[in-house]
Amino acid sequence: MTSEDRVMTIREMCNAYDVTPRTLRFYEQKELLFPIREGQKRLFTRRDRARLKLILRGKRFGFSLEEIRQLLDLYHVGDRQQTQIARTYEIAQDRLNDMIRQRDELNTAIADLQEQMKWGEKMLASMDNQKRAAG
Repeated sequence: MTSEDRVMTIREMCNAYDVTPRTLRFYEQKELLFPIREGQKRLFTRRDRARLKLILRGKRFGFSLEEIRQLLDLYHVGDRQQTQIARTYEIAQDRLNDMIRQRDELNTAIADLQEQMKWGEKMLASMDNQKRAAG
């Protein structure tokens, strides 16, 4: 058995992917991961590890867990992943558009706040000058 084929315990998964046991159990509950159950023990296969990598990447990009689950389910369509890749691309394009819109809104808010702070600095300086002149 190669190191790729061996199963990993929940602790090993947590250490390898910087997640908590609760996260892994949650993903299992949501039917995103399917570890082998041996009594109370969960053993994660190479397939589980690949799925977890995709889940974490999808979360980082802001995909919903439902979108991620649907994409993972498309792996078995049988068209050499063409459907899965095409759907992933569509969702990614939508997400990218959302992120660009959010960035633009944030840039506008930052510029507005900077202008307000410049105004505040001028007001404080003017008040300081008036205080010095009066004192």
